[in-house]
Amino acid sequence: MSGPQEYPTSLGTAGARTLATVTKTVPQMRAITPRWLIRMLPWVDLAAGTYRVNRRAVDPGRPGNKHGEVAIEIASGHLGEATLPTTFADYDPGPPEYELAVAQTRVRVHTRVADLFDEPMDQTEQQLRLARAALAERQEYELLHDPGFGLLHHVHDTQRVAGSGPPDPDQLDELLSRRRKSRFFLAHPRTIAAFHRECTRRGLYPGTTTVAGSTLTTWRGVPLLPTDKLPIGAEQTGSVLVLRTGAADHGVVGLRPAVLPDQVAPGWSVRSAGIDERAVRTWLVSVYFAAARLVPDALGMLTGVDVGVRHERG
Repeated sequence: MSGPQEYPTSLGTAGARTLATVTKTVPQMRAITPRWLIRMLPWVDLAAGTYRVNRRAVDPGRPGNKHGEVAIEIASGHLGEATLPTTFADYDPGPPEYELAVAQTRVRVHTRVADLFDEPMDQTEQQLRLARAALAERQEYELLHDPGFGLLHHVHDTQRVAGSGPPDPDQLDELLSRRRKSRFFLAHPRTIAAFHRECTRRGLYPGTTTVAGSTLTTWRGVPLLPTDKLPIGAEQTGSVLVLRTGAADHGVVGLRPAVLPDQVAPGWSVRSAGIDERAVRTWLVSVYFAAARLVPDALGMLTGVDVGVRHERG
């Protein structure tokens, strides 16, 4: 036989919540990453949608410098009234051109929702914020993978280092030795973790630096920036990119339009596409971008390094 029934003697939390105001966050998105490549690239604003990289001519049939460029004849160490050579710097007759790509989506919000449910957060604003975050993730992916300008497709043969075993200090040194003013490495987080394990195995301790409030690993003073958009192969192999950046240093640059209709940020446009017969308003969200490698040694890549966790016995 059960005892006497007990009744609550005070208001419980379940009841209290019917009168309470709930504090809410803005919608969270698990797919957002730091997008270091977009943040670290110097961006060139284009007056039109095409960027031409003019270069010195390369002609194997004529005397040239160590890069194959047609030599500029120079005299030095002469005395008196020596006859000086005549010369000119010839230009590449077929310079590469890069056209801006676009990533777009349409955001639809019913006017009833926008009118009645815009407190405490603007529904349209939050929908556009999430759409822009997704487009920015695609933008960084394409900066690496696009066949026309993606960095993975534009590493010169002389700047490729075939890896062996895990990524180690010797292989990163080989990358650095092939260029001046390396600004940063770019690698998958698992590749960076494998580099840390190899350093630990050798008793080495990489440096650290703070970039935009984040503590990052460095090697020889060059930060290793993580991105999950570099592929990991089926055999647990990864790659490491290294970049010199900026037009002044003949490096890698990002490209974007100087101005756009309905621009909300450089390279970004949010344009109203009207209200349809169902009272649904549509917004066209666009981001225009590309990248360019100005000279071959601006970009290097270590390929085929083992990023799997090795279980070694002592």
